[in-house]
Amino acid sequence: MNENILLAYSLDGKGSGESLDEDALSAQLKEDKLLWVHMDVNHIDTLSWLEEKLDYLDRFVVDALLAEETRPRMMQLDNGILLILRGVNLNKDADPEDMVSIRLWIEEHRIISLRKRKLKAISDISEKINSGKGPKNAGQFVSMLTSRLFESMEPVLSALDETTDSIEEKVLEAVDISLRQGIVDVRKQAIMFHRYMSPQRDAIRQLCMSDLEWLGDTHKHHLQEAHNHVTRYIEDLAAIRERAQVVKDELTNMLADRMNKNMYILSIIAAFFLPLGFLTGLLGINVSGIPGADYADAFYIFCGILVGIVGIQILLFKKMKWF
Repeated sequence: MNENILLAYSLDGKGSGESLDEDALSAQLKEDKLLWVHMDVNHIDTLSWLEEKLDYLDRFVVDALLAEETRPRMMQLDNGILLILRGVNLNKDADPEDMVSIRLWIEEHRIISLRKRKLKAISDISEKINSGKGPKNAGQFVSMLTSRLFESMEPVLSALDETTDSIEEKVLEAVDISLRQGIVDVRKQAIMFHRYMSPQRDAIRQLCMSDLEWLGDTHKHHLQEAHNHVTRYIEDLAAIRERAQVVKDELTNMLADRMNKNMYILSIIAAFFLPLGFLTGLLGINVSGIPGADYADAFYIFCGILVGIVGIQILLFKKMKWF
């Protein structure tokens, strides 16, 4: 098998499939039997394989399948569809919000899928085929793929919601400027998820409304359920973003209140020492005629006067409700 072809199955219509080698795959492409080929977009031979084996495809379809950057979309051409979807990134050391694309060209008897990075939903379908529980036709393949994509999203979004709850509780318990980074991370993840889920919802809706012969009512019911799931996810993401913004505003207000309180205390202290500083400065000038210069107890009397002034200030500030 060529290195650009990651998986190749001949599906028997009963949930099982036979893995194909290169010669069997070339022969199968000429028959009206359900075939699934999964390929690597990054491989240099993928383009030539598509041009040779699927020479009837419009050029823009091939370009869309091999594009460097993609957004979820669906386009019907005769009895085939160009379908691009995204799934959460569950690869090792990867960020879930860096969603992985899967590009597909689907006809009644052919399913061509391409990926740049590994996607768990594809490996799940492969395992189901090997166990005899795989898709029986192209329509069921689409509904099974979308179901697996959205099933893998739910725990990730639930974890994001729990993270938001945790940050909200910490903000209410104590003001900590380090929580700002957590809020920023939550908002960033929610924005990146929403970026792909919104057009993905539109693609699924277009599938539900299509008039493809091989996409039956049962398949459309499953797709409608997937559409409901992604709609709920989008609403949850919007709520998470709004909650994160509210928490951020609350944290900012609490930090501002704490700073204002500290500045207020410093202002009160400065107000206490303002008259004291004036008097000590006035008596500290080195000129003749300073009262008490020749009196032994003048220093202690002056200190007592300063204490009395502070006491009067405290009473005055309390009466004016400055503290």
